[in-house]
This record gives sequence, structure tokens and C-alpha cells, in this order.
Amino acid sequence: MGTAWKCTGQFPWELGRYIGGIEVVKINIALRIYAAKWHVYAGLAILNPTAQKQIHQFSESATDLFKLMIQGKRQELRQRVFEARDFVFGRDSDSQGGSNNDEATPILLSDSVLDKFSIGSPPTSDSPPPPPNSHLALLAMVDSWHRLEIRPFVHLQLAATPVFRFWIGVAEYLFRDSTRLEAAVQAATDGNGGFSADDAEFVIAARGWSDTVRYGSFEAYRKRFEETRVFFEPRFE
Repeated sequence: MGTAWKCTGQFPWELGRYIGGIEVVKINIALRIYAAKWHVYAGLAILNPTAQKQIHQFSESATDLFKLMIQGKRQELRQRVFEARDFVFGRDSDSQGGSNNDEATPILLSDSVLDKFSIGSPPTSDSPPPPPNSHLALLAMVDSWHRLEIRPFVHLQLAATPVFRFWIGVAEYLFRDSTRLEAAVQAATDGNGGFSADDAEFVIAARGWSDTVRYGSFEAYRKRFEETRVFFEPRFE
């Protein structure tokens, strides 16, 4: 996401599209990563063969979903997204219950929590809703878990880092609400709201990072990481 935003040449919070709580959570996660050291993430990605497989599938999922989006294949996109939801979060996702792992405790981020991450004044009942977003990054993440048969709540019990917990939390926030998820699918295939160009940049960035990891090049990883870091660095604080 950070690389995609850097390639647009604008900070995402200045575009007028990334204003809702879930959007700003994405921005905060990206900034948190780029404010750290490149070699930490390079090591996690390149030296772990399991991570390489997951990163490759993530880029494949992002590409496949984007192709469905730009072709306007809403029913096919919806079927794939909801199948991923059922696998990761369970068929009764709207009930606020557990995932397919009965012992797993949902994170269940609330609107009030996400409102704290909104840019500007907290939304009121009269505030216009954030523009519809395809949330391609979140759709691709859950799709990749489904394709690899990964149940993230099991991993969460073993290693609950703040970034990982928040990242699963915002995905859960999107996928556990059918109305919200349907809106994302509709936005993805309508092409409204100005997100299609951002999604294209995201797919290119995801495939680029996947290739960098697959080639096992720490130097290429460092250059890609630091180019984006320099772009965002003036706004870290």
C-alpha cells in the first residue's frame, strides 16, 4: 500500500478518499512499518520460505480480484469474496460470533474505535459517509488466506503483534458486515470514487514486492523500502 501511494505522488490522507476510520488504519499500519528498519521486514520475508509462498499468493489474489473488478464481473467477484469470508470468518459472520475456529476470540473492532483513527473531526450523524472503496488490499489478504487454507485466528493466538492484530481486525470489520462487504464489491466493479487507479498501482506494487522477495535480493528490497520510506518520512510524527 505504501509503495502504491508513493507512486501516486500524494499522501493518501490528502486525496479526499482516505478519510474513514478503516482507511486511516491502513495508513497507520503502513507508516508504522516504514518508520521501522528495512532489514527487519526483509529478513521476515526473504528468509522464511513460508512467507515467500504467502506473499506470492497475496500478489496473485490481488491480481485475480483486480481483473474481475475491471471486467465488471460482479457476481464472480462476489462469489469469490464471500467464499473467502466463509472460510476465514465462518458462515455466520454477521452474528458477531467466532470464526471457523470455535476457540478463537474475534477482535471485533467497533465503529467508535475506528472513529478515533479518522482524519479531522469525529464523524457525527450528519456527516457524509466515506466514499465507497473496493478495499482491494483487504479482499486480497482474506482471499489469499482462503487459497492457502490459512486460519489467521490460530496464528493470532501464537503471535499477536500489534500490526498483525490490527490488520486482522480491520479485515474482520469489513468481512463480518455483509452490507459493508457488499458495498466494497459494488464499488470495485462500478469504478466510482476514484479508487480504480489506486487499485491498479496497488496490484503493480504487490507484484513488484513479490518478485523482489522471490528473487531473494536484500539489496533490491532495501532500495524499494527506502524509496517509499523517504516519501513518507516527513510525516511520520
